[in-house]
Amino acid sequence: MANILDIRRRIRSVVNTRQITKAMKTVSAAKLRRAQEGAMAARPYSQMLTNVLKSLVSRADIYDPVTGEPRHPLLAEREEKSVLLIVVTGDKGLAGAFNTNILKLVSKFIQSKPDENIDVECIGRKGRDFMRRRYPVVAEKPSIEVAVNGETGVPPASQDAEVASKRAGRVQITGEYVGVLGKVDHNFANTLSENIIARYCRGEIDAVYILFNEFKSVIAQRLVAERLLPIKEIGEVDIQMAEEASLEERKQRIEAAKTAGVGMRPPDTSAADEAAAKFATMPVDYIYEQPPQQLFEGILPKYVGIQIFHALLESVAAEHAARMTAMDAATSNASDMIDSLTLIMNRARQAKITKEIIEIVSGAAAQ
Repeated sequence: MANILDIRRRIRSVVNTRQITKAMKTVSAAKLRRAQEGAMAARPYSQMLTNVLKSLVSRADIYDPVTGEPRHPLLAEREEKSVLLIVVTGDKGLAGAFNTNILKLVSKFIQSKPDENIDVECIGRKGRDFMRRRYPVVAEKPSIEVAVNGETGVPPASQDAEVASKRAGRVQITGEYVGVLGKVDHNFANTLSENIIARYCRGEIDAVYILFNEFKSVIAQRLVAERLLPIKEIGEVDIQMAEEASLEERKQRIEAAKTAGVGMRPPDTSAADEAAAKFATMPVDYIYEQPPQQLFEGILPKYVGIQIFHALLESVAAEHAARMTAMDAATSNASDMIDSLTLIMNRARQAKITKEIIEIVSGAAAQ
């Protein structure tokens, strides 16, 4: 049987670990609330941008009246020979199966397109490390950690033209962005979208997909592969692949949210959404300072940028929720282990006392 002193040391170690996991759960719950507030704060801008575009669609000639082809290149669909995949993972671990599930879906997505060339843009350290172990990196395109002065950057589109003619493999890594999810910046998302749009307009890629963890609430989360380009219909999400959480995972999230004091339901914004949607459907002829066609061409790229921005915000919120759930499970497991070790220690101590009593009685009887 184990030494009582060793068991006490193990109990003390597990108690210290439980304190750490409990503190990490509290921190993740606080960060989750801030992430939810950030996503909600960005929603009005996204809604109005979408509604303005919907309004412009009915007033601008976005399709050629003769051929029926879209006049804007972001609306033009073509055969997919080369696609770009944006993979959004976390920079840190201790979040349960959050990163693992995303990377499994990445592998499934790549297997679903065996005949296409795939360029991968990795956002997050975990995804970058996973992809680097399996696929080559385009050497000419530098990695982006976090630029000096606290700003994040994206290589200019001129470098992409040089990279396009030099493929390192059917699946290759063309961009790495680590450390940008600590504080999601709209400028980063906008710059990244401009770079992607430039490549799409030059014909280097035929479609753009973003793979991330969609977050609606602590319970309502799912892994999705969403197509960003070409744009089929403004305001509609084009989901290509999706995976829902299991019933057991949902139960764990509910228990973790209850003990952390985090709301499990998304805020009710139906009234605000209905009021904002009227902008595009009201029978009013707006007077634009610029021609509707010019406005449409200028705003449509921003629509792609705001989609990437929202994906990053939701991924960050989902990561904090996953870490909160994982730390809650770790705290619970530590408590169970402490109870088990305490029981073992009490049995060992009882056995030791019994042995000493038997030795004393035996000694007395021998006299």
